[in-house]
Amino acid sequence: MLSAWHILEDRDLIEARPQSGYYVRGVLPAVTRPLRPMSASVNDHSTQKLELIEQVFAAQNHPDYTNISLACPQYSELFPAAKLGRITASLIRRDNDIIGRYALPPGSEHLREEIARRSLHTGLNLTVADITLTHGCMEALQLALRAVTKPGDCVGLESPTYFFLFPLLASLGLKALEIPTDPQNGLSLDALEMLLQEQRIQALIAMPGAQNPLGYVMPLENKKRLAKLVNTYHIPLLEDGLYDELQFDRPLSPPVKAFDRDGWVIYCTSFTKTVAPDFRVGWTAAGRFHPAIARLKAVSSITESKLLSETLAEFPASGGYNHHLRSLRRRYAANLDAARGIIARNFPQGTRATLPRGGFVFWVELPGKVDTVEMFHRLLQEQICVTPGALYSLSDRYRHALRLSCCYPFDERYTWALKRTGALACEITSFAPGQDQGLPLRPQVV
Repeated sequence: MLSAWHILEDRDLIEARPQSGYYVRGVLPAVTRPLRPMSASVNDHSTQKLELIEQVFAAQNHPDYTNISLACPQYSELFPAAKLGRITASLIRRDNDIIGRYALPPGSEHLREEIARRSLHTGLNLTVADITLTHGCMEALQLALRAVTKPGDCVGLESPTYFFLFPLLASLGLKALEIPTDPQNGLSLDALEMLLQEQRIQALIAMPGAQNPLGYVMPLENKKRLAKLVNTYHIPLLEDGLYDELQFDRPLSPPVKAFDRDGWVIYCTSFTKTVAPDFRVGWTAAGRFHPAIARLKAVSSITESKLLSETLAEFPASGGYNHHLRSLRRRYAANLDAARGIIARNFPQGTRATLPRGGFVFWVELPGKVDTVEMFHRLLQEQICVTPGALYSLSDRYRHALRLSCCYPFDERYTWALKRTGALACEITSFAPGQDQGLPLRPQVV
């Protein structure tokens, strides 16, 4: 029994008080945001964000920097490297010619069969013919945009949203319209419906499952309504399902694609966050747009590595895939809770943070007048890398925010960097650290 108390204390969920016992810590305030339906605005793309993105990437790649923001798992314990290595070696032994040929579009039939089989667990009902393999999720999104838009079109985005979508749209000559997004419930469907009625967007990109950077999972009824909206107004929804299998609640909430009546939802995802980041194997189920995307894939990068695709196809059959996913979910949930506990004690009083329902990233909003771009540059001098909120919008509305990540070893180096970030925020804002704050309890992740 005592060890259970120690585990809760280590996660900063409770605190020991001398001669008094254990007490649940206070609550770290949640991020909240008013949903004004017409607060969305159209912005022309600019290259101004690219310089900051390049600076962030350079810092994230620096071997001497402590990274608390990169959304790419950085240590081998998280992935089944040994098992994947054995599968790859076995494939080469059984068929030496496998490295001398490649699968033709739409990619390895074996892997597409396995994807279709596993899709039943997430509420989808796909066949092999529905699926096209891609070079990660970003290529899936790029191919989908090329299939459904033309230069000058406007694409609706969540706000905040994954920052690399902005240069992606700019590279295709597209504009972005940022739509208010609630940290708990996701995209404002009332605002979206108004925009659809006014025909102001030609496509929509959303991440309803463990969204980056907020971590929300859209409620089931909202997903059904979103599917109905895009089917009614004939607007393609590019659904980014990258973190869907890392949702903490069980059973997993099905994607919007599961409620797609007439094929207007293009589901895009990959294995980069769940099995093997470096394999860069993704896929898309594009509904009515499948033929167009398959043709674009063929003239873009033809196909994916047959060896890596076959390795991924055999991994579930070897046993342990679901166990591996459960382990990841538990690890990330524990890391997120512990990180939020450190923030509650070491960041300025009034700091707010999201409570993600999946994945490993979360959103922190600081009080007072603070510029996290300035914080980013100052922390680089101490070899700490964070991601400023300014990247997640074309406007400046998130310059007081940070996107942080918990896909690292939760060791002294990581905790030091998190505490040092909080200390700098206190220095800039002149606010005292919130030592009396803590965490809400999270249901056990299974």
